[in-house]
Amino acid sequence: MFAEQLRRAAEASPRVELARVAQLLWKAYAAGQVSEAEAQALSDLIEARRTLPAPQKPVQRRLGSRPRSPASMERRRRWAASGCLPPALAARFTLAEQSALAVIAAENRKRGDCRLTNGELADVAGVSISTARNAVRVARMLGFISVTERRRTAFRNDSNVIRIADAGWRVWLRLGGVKSPTRSPIKHVNNQGTAALRKREKAAESSLAEALRHKQKVWTPYRSQAEPLA
Repeated sequence: MFAEQLRRAAEASPRVELARVAQLLWKAYAAGQVSEAEAQALSDLIEARRTLPAPQKPVQRRLGSRPRSPASMERRRRWAASGCLPPALAARFTLAEQSALAVIAAENRKRGDCRLTNGELADVAGVSISTARNAVRVARMLGFISVTERRRTAFRNDSNVIRIADAGWRVWLRLGGVKSPTRSPIKHVNNQGTAALRKREKAAESSLAEALRHKQKVWTPYRSQAEPLA
């Protein structure tokens, strides 16, 4: 019975626990709980388990591209945080892809379109060329941008012309990357009341100033011709 338990432990234990199972085996053999034949069979099983190759760790899938240098990572974060993408649009992309699309948006806001090559776009955004291509491909598939190819010959193309196709994105860029707050009706009424109050205050101030000028004109003491005017 004890030999069967040791056999199950040897089969189920990881490599780091086989030494402990072997110690239990020889202690049981010294106490007479297992026979010599059973101890030999269990020892062979433990040694066979030790010779098996260690299982390899599963390859972890990385999200986004690894920055090539600290400067690239700094550019990537700066462009992603520049506010060139609306939050709802930016949530669909990784940090590296947001950086590439932010460069495209900045070019559109400055020149009307983006004509950077994939290499130039990747260098400015601090990402790899494959990441820049993937960002353009996904944004084009979702209808956020339009891409016009400029083929010159059968073996030579100029850089693509990328334009912002999403109307909400264009409005966002026109507003400078700041979303205009939505005003509630109550706040709107309060603003109107404040404007009317300021208008009444301004009228009261004008009336008071006019009255003061009239009073000064009426009650100004007589001055002789020899007395110089102030």
